[in-house]
Amino acid sequence: MPKILFIDHSGERREVDAKAGTSIMEAAVQNMIPGIDADCGGACACATCHVYVGAEWAAKLKTKDDMEDSMLDFAENVQDTSRLSCQIIMSNELDGITVTTPESQ
Repeated sequence: MPKILFIDHSGERREVDAKAGTSIMEAAVQNMIPGIDADCGGACACATCHVYVGAEWAAKLKTKDDMEDSMLDFAENVQDTSRLSCQIIMSNELDGITVTTPESQ
């Protein structure tokens, strides 16, 4: 089962297992990760699951589509590695991915 390392804005680390085929957002909600609000439930209709993907992982992800890019306009402190965690589907290739939650959603 692939693992996700969540790091919050203060540096606290939490590693969780994620079933392949589920989103990082789903794994965060199931494991009560602070900083992932997921108000829309994964419909890519808000930006409350905004994360910063570790730079070494960004190239392994599918490219952001227009909807995700538009929703990130509503997120605070967007960076080059900003993604919506509801749009990142876990696979064995992403085992060990590191994401950081922003200070606020």
